[in-house]
Amino acid sequence: MSALVGFDLDRTVVYSAAALMLEGPDEAAPSLVVTEVYQGLPLSFMTRTAERALAALAETSVVVPVTTRTVAQFQRIRLPLPTTGWAVTTNGAVVLHDGEPDEAWTATLRDEMAATSAPLPEVEHRLAAALPEGSVLRTRRAEDLFVYAIVERSELPDSAVEAFAAELAELGWRVSVQGRKLYAVPVPIRKERALAAVAERVGATRTIAAGDSLLDREMLAWADVAIRPAHGELHAVGWTAANLVVTQAKGVLAGEELVQLAAAAAAEVPSRA
Repeated sequence: MSALVGFDLDRTVVYSAAALMLEGPDEAAPSLVVTEVYQGLPLSFMTRTAERALAALAETSVVVPVTTRTVAQFQRIRLPLPTTGWAVTTNGAVVLHDGEPDEAWTATLRDEMAATSAPLPEVEHRLAAALPEGSVLRTRRAEDLFVYAIVERSELPDSAVEAFAAELAELGWRVSVQGRKLYAVPVPIRKERALAAVAERVGATRTIAAGDSLLDREMLAWADVAIRPAHGELHAVGWTAANLVVTQAKGVLAGEELVQLAAAAAAEVPSRA
């Protein structure tokens, strides 16, 4: 029997201080561990209980981080996972095995993007021109494959995001807002495609996926069991599916709960006859 568990990272398994959503008195807060350091300061966290549960899950299942982060951004994350194994970065454009990228996978996606999606410079131009003045603080390319912007959310109404998303959809691109980042990603770059490739390579007989954003939607729909936290883009739009479980908790405690839910789902993998 073999279960594969694909986890989105930010606001699913790891949380910035601003995304913890801790309620109640400070003395009742869970014990946290640092999962990321940036420029010498702690940036992301998970609960100690979640860390232990994730380590236990990795002993019985193939656990695959699946993130929109670039390879360099992903390498800052410290999770209790084996040093060898699989990861998916750059929203599915990069598949890592034992830390090494599958160049053929990314090259195939680039060819598909060239045939179906508008060029990256055109999207960068539209990003600078279409959104309200003062809403975009700076923009960054991710592996020269897609673009994301650091935004001032108070200057960026939902209606502007929706209009921009509709504009880019006609160009073969998708838009997602996660915290203070707005992502514009070509349609061929999708997490579930990369995770499905990993599942095939490891011979998984059951797939479990967790995520919180619109960019995770297809990955959750693809999996045998889908889990999302009670926060984030998918929660805001009320996204649901027959295979979906939603956490009771939100914030960093939802991250803890969904690891436990994934472990329970992985334990249900049937033995092969």
